[in-house]
Amino acid sequence: MSKRDEIVKPTGWLGGLNCAIEGVLYSFKTQKHVKLHFLIAVVVLLLSLILKLPIVEFVLFLFSVILLLLAELLNTAVEEVVNLIEDRHHIIAKNAKDVAAGAVLIAAIGAAIMAYMIFSKYLYGPFGLALREASMFSGHIAIISLLLVLIAVVVAKTSIGKGTPLHGGMPSGHAAVAFSLATSITLLTLNPLVAILAVIMGVMVSHSRLEGGIHTRLEVFFGALLGVGLTSGIFYVYQYAVQ
Repeated sequence: MSKRDEIVKPTGWLGGLNCAIEGVLYSFKTQKHVKLHFLIAVVVLLLSLILKLPIVEFVLFLFSVILLLLAELLNTAVEEVVNLIEDRHHIIAKNAKDVAAGAVLIAAIGAAIMAYMIFSKYLYGPFGLALREASMFSGHIAIISLLLVLIAVVVAKTSIGKGTPLHGGMPSGHAAVAFSLATSITLLTLNPLVAILAVIMGVMVSHSRLEGGIHTRLEVFFGALLGVGLTSGIFYVYQYAVQ
């Protein structure tokens, strides 16, 4: 290491503060998950101010957000240290990174549970009303929607000439089917929690196609868009027809 690359140890509390701020900025610049969590934290905290949360709920949620961001920063620190010590794909290095990532996951789950417990009462009113209006739809429309989504996927892949109906190509058939089902469940239930879980199911199915390298993000996005758009359109047409 040259003298120019040597790090001078900070002196005094101001120097330490500058180092801490630089650490936060470095993590924000280099880690996309840190950027995402910071953005979500800002949006949700502003929402909590708009909704005028009770002070206890606000403090609890703020603590969960701080814990999540702390876990992200520690995860970045662990990754940097491991990369410095071990530049090969060693199993111990992998374990260290996985444990740090697991800490972020646990903190994220805790923050999500806290957000749901606090904000659900503000969502259940308008969301529940919308779902009650959708309950007039007949259940067999969901089956018709699913079949039409499958046909649309086959037609699209045949036109593009890539992939099979449920394996590879544009758009993702799995994402289209998953989000078609999620949309039908959302429109046919009266329970907002069930609708949220249905959407999570669609996201997990779509993510598995990305992890398996079967589809690109664009293919998954258009598959989900096809499932939601076509199913919603069919439900809307049916509602208009029976009125």
